[in-house]
Amino acid sequence: MYYSFLADVTVAIHLAYACFVLVGFLAIVIGIPCGWIWVRNFRFRVLHLVCTLIVPLGDLIRITCPLTTLEKLFLEASGAKVYNRSFIGNLFNRILFYEAPEWVFTIIYVVLATLVILYFILHPPTYLAYKFRLKK
Repeated sequence: MYYSFLADVTVAIHLAYACFVLVGFLAIVIGIPCGWIWVRNFRFRVLHLVCTLIVPLGDLIRITCPLTTLEKLFLEASGAKVYNRSFIGNLFNRILFYEAPEWVFTIIYVVLATLVILYFILHPPTYLAYKFRLKK
């Protein structure tokens, strides 16, 4: 029971991480033209960039996501199978994982990371924008 709960917490953290990357990018894309100041926050943008880059880099060098590995370890320790778990754990797992060839996900990760890098360069965070304005 304890390990099953930890598996559910792990998949919830995994889903929150994916949502931070996706929703964060959408917020940046929408927020910059709308003038939202917080989407140019230096700490937010750097954290978002790092979180986004970790995924394709790990995928390109063929490292299994540590959160996926941890979730599977907890499930094995609990004796549950992937679909024999709590409602919330099963729901989050279905939202997060899809059936498709591995190369499809690699392309999606690399394209998203490229877009995030481009937005970081073209629309830099406030600290960098301020720093570059001083030098002009």
